[in-house]
Amino acid sequence: MPESLNMPPRPSQPADTGVRMGQNAAAPAGKPGVSSQRVRELPPPPRLVDQPRWLRIQTDAQAAGPHRWWSRVGRRQSSSCAVSFVFHFALLMILGLLMQAALPESDAPRLIAYTDLPTRLDSAAGEDRADAVLLSPDHTGVEAPALDSRYEVPKLADLGRPPTDPTNSTHPLPTAFGVQPLQPTDWLARSDAPVAGALQGRGREGRSLLLNREGGTPESERAVEWGLRWLMAHQRDDGSWDFDHNKSACRGQCRNPGTEASTTAATAIALLPFLGAGYTHVEGEYQEVVKRGLYHLVRRALLTPHGTDLQEGTMYAQGLSAIALCEAYGMTQDPALKDLAQGALRFIVYAQDPKGGGWRYTPGQPGDTTVTGWQLMALKSGQMARLEVPAPTLYLAERFLSSVQSEDGARYGYMTPQPRDTTTAIGLLCRMYTGWRRNHPGLQKGVAYLCQWGTSEDNLYYNYYATQVLHHWGGTDWEKWNRKMRDYLIATQATNSHEAGSWYFSGGQGQVGGRLYNTAMAVMTLEVYYRYMPLYREDAVAGKF
Repeated sequence: MPESLNMPPRPSQPADTGVRMGQNAAAPAGKPGVSSQRVRELPPPPRLVDQPRWLRIQTDAQAAGPHRWWSRVGRRQSSSCAVSFVFHFALLMILGLLMQAALPESDAPRLIAYTDLPTRLDSAAGEDRADAVLLSPDHTGVEAPALDSRYEVPKLADLGRPPTDPTNSTHPLPTAFGVQPLQPTDWLARSDAPVAGALQGRGREGRSLLLNREGGTPESERAVEWGLRWLMAHQRDDGSWDFDHNKSACRGQCRNPGTEASTTAATAIALLPFLGAGYTHVEGEYQEVVKRGLYHLVRRALLTPHGTDLQEGTMYAQGLSAIALCEAYGMTQDPALKDLAQGALRFIVYAQDPKGGGWRYTPGQPGDTTVTGWQLMALKSGQMARLEVPAPTLYLAERFLSSVQSEDGARYGYMTPQPRDTTTAIGLLCRMYTGWRRNHPGLQKGVAYLCQWGTSEDNLYYNYYATQVLHHWGGTDWEKWNRKMRDYLIATQATNSHEAGSWYFSGGQGQVGGRLYNTAMAVMTLEVYYRYMPLYREDAVAGKF
């Protein structure tokens, strides 16, 4: 048998002989007769670095299992997202802390009020408010809803306490643009009369003296007191008034309720006749009435970055409330009212139309003469109380008045120069308080128009402003006007049943404001003799009665 046939059979899987591929394999030692053979050489596999990227990835995935590549990619994306999230979160936290540190601190009480939806003076009546505040141990009211925890409840008990320091504080007044000078801007300096002492006629002695000198009578004073009695009888349990006087204890006994919903406007306009007669929350027959009314304004005030907001939907309410707060503070120097009164003025300054210079229903709107008139009267009251009134605000207001005037300032329109009687009376009074002298041609001509038109039998809004213009003007024009206006109001005051002491006229805003509005306006018209010192008199300039 040939030698090759005596070799053992070749296994199907080559044994591990330690011979590498591509080398000569020798016959195992100790086995004679087996000749050495050369194993067939195979080409080496391609190196991993020479493979295309997609092939290498596929090979890795196949070698390591189906999830290794996806988990590796997922780990990379998760790490990037986590780092980005941590970085941006930390950045936002740092910015938030910086903004919080930059917010100005205020020493004024922080209040919150619950108000209805915004309404205009010509809107329908709103829902009755149930939020009241307990005013005194013998007064009961509905418990107010819980206040927002971000705000502090005002210390209402401080209202009416005598000031600890009767002199002006040396603490500078904070403003949105830094610290302004302590002394207020005397924006009436161009007038013939300074504003100092303009409220001094409201004291008992000054009231009696000025009443006789300026044309009042015992009958007109009796009408004032009757009007105040009617207003007191229609104050609500929470200290407020409502233009719908049926929401008070009246319960429909008086006709002609109003429809305007703002309680701050109603409360302020009802407080002004008491203050005009010299009654405050610290002295006088109506001390509790005035205190409770002021409590309501404090309760409804909302402290904002722009000042004390008392709108309740309309800037009419802001102006009226500011007048009441400024006069109450000016007459008593009660420190509990100072910050609120100053804040109300600041909000008026903020709400002014920055282009036209006027005011309307909501902050920043192009102005109209009626709303502007109340805001200017509020600023004037603040100046009399020695609060801060920035001069640029008054200069802008003069720009608005010039935009609605005609005949060189003798007549005024509503939002355009198209003249109306009521807006003419408002515009002329505003011009007096912004510095027009008595010899100004426009003022002289405007007063002549009012004398020509005479008093109105149905528009108390016009009568209220025109009476003030003629009183400041003085002379025979005032004497003629006063006799007619005074006697007409005395004759038209209600004398029967629950309406006794009140007035109602449908003209002007009469239907919207109702009997409450008309009564307050009529009383203030009859208080004109001592409510404000006359501007164009020698004794007023000298500060004498």
